[in-house]
Amino acid sequence: MPVLFVLRLWVRPLFTGRWRTPGWFVGTAGFCVAAAAVTWFIGAFAGPSMDPEESCRAAGVTYDGAYRSVHWREPSRVFPLRNKCNATYDLVPAWVNPALVLLLVLTTTCLVVAVRLVVVDRRTSRTPRTVRFPGTGRET
Repeated sequence: MPVLFVLRLWVRPLFTGRWRTPGWFVGTAGFCVAAAAVTWFIGAFAGPSMDPEESCRAAGVTYDGAYRSVHWREPSRVFPLRNKCNATYDLVPAWVNPALVLLLVLTTTCLVVAVRLVVVDRRTSRTPRTVRFPGTGRET
């Protein structure tokens, strides 16, 4: 239910035309980071069990201990996520790593656009800044 409420807050500016604000892009970057975190956890904890041999058997694939001992560092990497049972079968779904790349590119793009909008807004602002000095009555 909270996801629907947050999604409604995110989609509403698309229809009203207020999506061109820096805040919308920062919020979208936040959604992308949250989606990337969920995707990473799905990939990192792929398989029904924490024991890779048991997970491979549950998936109906043969477990190759020799392959795992040669490639022992692969399951502990942060990226790309891999948890192979043998040379041909990976417990991590195929969509996880491309989704992570896409979500992080979208996050970066949204943050760059938000910063650009703020910079352009400050450069095109026509109102002069007034500094008041307290107690002197002077303005500059």
